Amino acid sequence: MAISPCASKADPKGRELVSHGTALFPAACYHDDLLQNPVPWHWHTELEAGVVAEGRAVIAAGAERFTLGPGQGFFITSGALHTVLVDGAGPCRLHSAVFHPRLVGGGADSVFWQNYIQPLLAEDAPQCVALDGGAPWHGEALRAIETAWDACAEEPPGYDLRMREALSQLAFLLCRHRPAGGKPLPAKALRDEARMKQMLRFIQAHYGEEIGAAAIAESAAVSESECLRCFRSTIGVPPTQYLKQFRIQRAAELLASTAQSAAEIGARCGFPDASYFAKSFRQLKGRTPSEYRREHAAD
Repeated sequence: MAISPCASKADPKGRELVSHGTALFPAACYHDDLLQNPVPWHWHTELEAGVVAEGRAVIAAGAERFTLGPGQGFFITSGALHTVLVDGAGPCRLHSAVFHPRLVGGGADSVFWQNYIQPLLAEDAPQCVALDGGAPWHGEALRAIETAWDACAEEPPGYDLRMREALSQLAFLLCRHRPAGGKPLPAKALRDEARMKQMLRFIQAHYGEEIGAAAIAESAAVSESECLRCFRSTIGVPPTQYLKQFRIQRAAELLASTAQSAAEIGARCGFPDASYFAKSFRQLKGRTPSEYRREHAAD
């Protein structure tokens, strides 16, 4: 099972289309260079655990934000809207494992599911857990993530059993040390998250078209002011800024993976004016589209 960068793409509900593993073994591991490939806001039904290998990263899930350094990690539950951002200007690399709950829990009628998976999926369970060394058990949890990742990367005989065992140990630790007295997300937060998933889905499906805040708001049947509030409170930027960032990231991926001209890629990603595309790309990526393509080719 090869380690690869994770490229997030979404279906009509904003859910990731990336297949993490196979039907027989629903788990996969990734090594991401966040400077080259930022992780957009997205969600998936799988559980996710990761460790920062280099640099500093901001893990955001819903309204929660954690800044983590090398050797620190995180766990994100199923269905949580989340992203991973670079903190600072230096390099930032991440090891992550994404796995379906049934890998550890089996079926819903299993004692493993009821004891070790259901508590992680409950309404009052945290969407994201920071493993920053602030509790004695964090070290054990981080070792479990690294063990799962190493097994996936090296593929020794029985690597699938080793990976499942390590992820089962992680689930056990998370359940054993789950905060007591957790409260379900307020109805308003749940409504905002549902609206955000819908609006992000719309952007991901129509970013190449001429759309703006009005169309984004209409996709979730809300006013422009409510759209702006949801974006600012959930992901911290207005919808038009997120749209521009998403377009530039998609353009960067195409520059790195296709032979299309920069002008063609700009038009495909919602920038019909080639000079404005080049200016916007430089503002967000720190180099021109041509420079970005050459650097990627050299890498």
